[in-house]
Amino acid sequence: MALSGSTFLMITIVVKWNFSIPPFFSNLDKKNQMKNLGTLFCLFLVLVCSQNSKAVSVRTVIRTANTFIESLNADEQKAAVIGYTKENATKWTNLPCGLQCRVGVLLGSLTDIQLQNAKAVVKAAMGTLPSKGYDQAMQILAADGFLGTGRKGYSEGNYIIAFLGKPSITGKWQLQLGGHHLAVNLTFDNGKVISASPLFIGLEPKTWTANGVTYAPLKANHDLLIAILASLSPEQLESAKLNSGFGDVSVGPGADGKFPATKAGLKVGVLNKQQKTLVIDAIKAWVQIADDATVKKLMAFYTAELDNTYIAYFGGPTLTNKGDYIRIDGPSVWIEFICQPGAVFPAEVHYHTVYRDHIRDYGGSFSFFN
Repeated sequence: MALSGSTFLMITIVVKWNFSIPPFFSNLDKKNQMKNLGTLFCLFLVLVCSQNSKAVSVRTVIRTANTFIESLNADEQKAAVIGYTKENATKWTNLPCGLQCRVGVLLGSLTDIQLQNAKAVVKAAMGTLPSKGYDQAMQILAADGFLGTGRKGYSEGNYIIAFLGKPSITGKWQLQLGGHHLAVNLTFDNGKVISASPLFIGLEPKTWTANGVTYAPLKANHDLLIAILASLSPEQLESAKLNSGFGDVSVGPGADGKFPATKAGLKVGVLNKQQKTLVIDAIKAWVQIADDATVKKLMAFYTAELDNTYIAYFGGPTLTNKGDYIRIDGPSVWIEFICQPGAVFPAEVHYHTVYRDHIRDYGGSFSFFN
């Protein structure tokens, strides 16, 4: 285990304390000396653990991944663990088409124990806050379960899990969880998470109730975006407004690397401190698909680039009507949110969103050209 300077310093202090008690403490009885040594040693353990919390987290992902893989039969293992290639990495969609347009194994084909093991993997890999990360993803699956009541093609079981490359503490590999309205792509390299994008999250219906519980897994994301627009002055709103709209997110599935050549909208650098905070909070709502350490690392990049980031929208600033659209476009970060016509409930809208990174999509492993 490699020790940081602060950890080494703490070890030195403990050792010196053990062999040469400071004069003040020499007047204390042996019991109090040992009590103070115990307190210092506990602080040392906390520091060591904090130095290695990220490594432990990735090791947990790998351990749970291998437990899941070992629970599969030979054919299932071949489907679940495939090559880490551009073709496999980019084969995802927001459509409810199962293995017809994805790689991996269907959750619906797994036994109860296998499904439990599969969920343990994604729970270890993703954020743990309520309605974020793992919880948000499971609510997206539940929305399909709700749609599937009396409707063909929608089901919680119609989602896949796949490993592109064998999960390992060394080398590069990718975890995919995907299905209708969900595409999670987490890339690992030498024991670290290096990318949480691309991420697609959609939702229909926007809210529903099951067993007395009301779900609205994209409400916070939606509300954070409209808070940005609500904070803008009339002049700023005019600068942020696009001349034309979109039928869907523009850099969605099959559109890898197709970012606009020129940034449009309102530059975040002209906003005040409170408005900038709203933009940061909105970005974080998507980045929180990953574990806490990865979120912190990615947000440091996006915060440093904030002044050169742009916000743009089309339609209404409350994001309630069909065609209402907003995006955040930075040197790295890219987030889109659009109100789509309802597919199952045509009188309503449903949401499509995507989180991309100009540099780090798929861990920066592949090149894309517009």
